[in-house]
Parts: sequence; C-alpha cells; structure tokens
Amino acid sequence: MLVLAVDTATPAVTSGLVRLDADGGDALPEVVAARVTDNPRAHAEVLTPQILECLAEAGKSPTDLDAIVVGVGPGPFTGLRVGMATAAAFGDALGIPVHGVCSLDAIAVDAHRRHDVTEDLLVVTDARRREVYWARYSGGRRVEGPEVRKPADLPAEPSVRIAGSPAHVALFDLPAVDVHTPSPAALVAVAADDLRAGTEPAPLVPLYLRRPDAVEPANRRA
Repeated sequence: MLVLAVDTATPAVTSGLVRLDADGGDALPEVVAARVTDNPRAHAEVLTPQILECLAEAGKSPTDLDAIVVGVGPGPFTGLRVGMATAAAFGDALGIPVHGVCSLDAIAVDAHRRHDVTEDLLVVTDARRREVYWARYSGGRRVEGPEVRKPADLPAEPSVRIAGSPAHVALFDLPAVDVHTPSPAALVAVAADDLRAGTEPAPLVPLYLRRPDAVEPANRRA
C-alpha cells in the first residue's frame, strides 16, 4: 500500500510517500521519498510542490496512491488548515481515503519505535502566545491530552522523557529525545491499523484547541 503522509501542524512542512506492508509489525513503515521544509510562513507555497517532488523521485503518479494520512494538529490555525485542505483535495480528486491523526501521536511513535523510548513521555510543540500544545504517553499510548497550556502550568511529572519543539523542550527539566516534528513514517504508523483494515476514515476535524489569533474587529462597518 502506497500512502501519502502530510503534516503542517508545526513550523515544519512535512510530506512523504510511505509504503505500508500488510503483515503489520512494530517497525516503522518504509519511507519511499520525503521532503521537510522548516518555514512557518511557507506552508501554502511549498506543500504541493513537495508532494509532487516526492512522487517524481519515487517514479509514481498521484493515481498510484492508495490512501492519505494527514496530521490534524494540534497546531496554529493558518498552517494546520493548509495541510488538511491539501490532503482533502488530493483525496477527493483521486477517490481515496484520507485519515487524520494527532500530530503529537506521530512524534511519540518516532520516540517509541525509532529511539526505543519505553518510559513515560511528554510531547510538546509550539502553540505561540508563550504556550505549548502537549500530550503524555505511557508504553507508546497517549494517556493525557492533547491540550494547550503555559509551560509554567504544565508539570513535568509523571513523565520522565520529553520530545518535540527544541525551544520548548528546553523549558522542562527532563532528558530530551531527538524527535522534533512528525515524520511521514510515524504519521502512517499511527493510522496503520485502520489503513490495513480498510476502515472508513472519520471526518477530518482540526485540533485547534483555541480560537484563531486573527479576529474580526468588533466595530467594523459593513
């Protein structure tokens, strides 16, 4: 199964082609081609070209795709909707399923499977406004979150390791795991059971967790 993976929930614009085998297993799926651009202001400009570059590198066309997996956040409003809208458009045009997954879950999967982290894990990413998006994991499974909170109001315990945005990881007195953003393989791994089972994907619902930064002035004239 050839899966397109997309995530724009962090400053990184991530896309990749991932091959998912039918037999399962705990190893991460195989990445065929991937592109990551670290630019919080370039999501709309670079995402579709990145996808097309991945297809060209793999010698594939869009019609070779079997499914799409997209990170649904939590993330800032503008960046997050770019990835979700692009994934939905590709899925609609190709008539293939689009599965949404929590972007923090993908970071945790990379920590668990690529770095063999078995201890309780805290994942944090930049929520702006001096806040973080966060979730806790135990044994590779999410046990709390996702939520948004100021770092000073988020206790490190009971977590014993941390992953995510380096600037925000540094605010916690925990050993860091070298995983900063969702990878294409981890995004697909989060949805792997549903993909293999042919499960009908749930509607795509973004995890904004709060209202957008931009609001219409209350006294704006018609």
